[in-house]
Amino acid sequence: MSDNSFYGPLPDPAGNAGHADHPARVGFFTDTSVCIGCKACEVACKEWNAVPEDGLNLLGMSFDNTGNLGASTWRHVAFIEQARPLGEQDPGLAGRPTGPSSSADTAEAVASAVQATPHGGAELGNAPVDLGLPEFSRPGDASGVESRTAFRWLMSSDVCKHCTHAGCLDVCPTGALFRTEFGTVVVQQDICNGCGYCVSGCPYGVIDRRKGDGRAWKCTLCYDRLRDDLEPACAKACPTKSIQFGPLDELRERAARRVEELHERGVPEARLYGHDPNDGVGGDGAFFLLLDEPEVYGLPPDPVVPTRDAPAMWKYAGLAASALVAAAVSSFLGRGRR
Repeated sequence: MSDNSFYGPLPDPAGNAGHADHPARVGFFTDTSVCIGCKACEVACKEWNAVPEDGLNLLGMSFDNTGNLGASTWRHVAFIEQARPLGEQDPGLAGRPTGPSSSADTAEAVASAVQATPHGGAELGNAPVDLGLPEFSRPGDASGVESRTAFRWLMSSDVCKHCTHAGCLDVCPTGALFRTEFGTVVVQQDICNGCGYCVSGCPYGVIDRRKGDGRAWKCTLCYDRLRDDLEPACAKACPTKSIQFGPLDELRERAARRVEELHERGVPEARLYGHDPNDGVGGDGAFFLLLDEPEVYGLPPDPVVPTRDAPAMWKYAGLAASALVAAAVSSFLGRGRR
């Protein structure tokens, strides 16, 4: 069991599952403040894991063409537009190099801005790059012109949380879901019978059954790559290091420092989600730095694994059954004496 003085000791799900001398628990820390919405993680996930295409519906979902996680969407990049700027998003305050005035050099400007972002963040990742584009007008605006920084994008790459107390794992009747030596949760498709119990057992609505297949599918945290000492495809492809992979205790320390850094820079809304081992799922193997309330990102504010109280319930059920048996025996003996 690892220890972290900031949040307390980390649980050991791999050890509890029977893995002796297992590697350190690994996971994801997703820093949404540096996500640029490029969807490289979505593409890399689909390519490496042969996840089928799941539609390109842009209607009513802004640039969010996937909508939510599912059997054929193991990585989902959310786009949330808000009518207010964020901290260092204003031009000239971001500390980033500005791009050329010609829109023909847009790609080079964006690449330069991404390259200037140090590993693990630094400036907020959605600070604008000057591409020489004209300011736009909005109907009803008294001035007739509005700055391009009058709104902000909140972008976040969502994924299976690989919970410490995984409801999907608890309710699976066939053993298709198992805990790996890395502390992650994986579905074995050759054992899954498509019963769907795991779907209702997930407090995040992550796992789902694939149409035309019937079996349950979700992120494996690239278990095959982990066994070969490779990082997951999505983290490997992320150009801004918004998705960070590594030992979970190290990621939690890094995340705590990042939140303090953002608070010092005047972004008080920065907070962590899924990091606390005392929450309703025992802490997540994939946690996030958010810039607003979890509900804004489509995340439950207080997730609780449905099977959390199952041991206590079985205990009470056993006591009740024992009491009924004792009453029945007492009644039978009483009749015998009469």
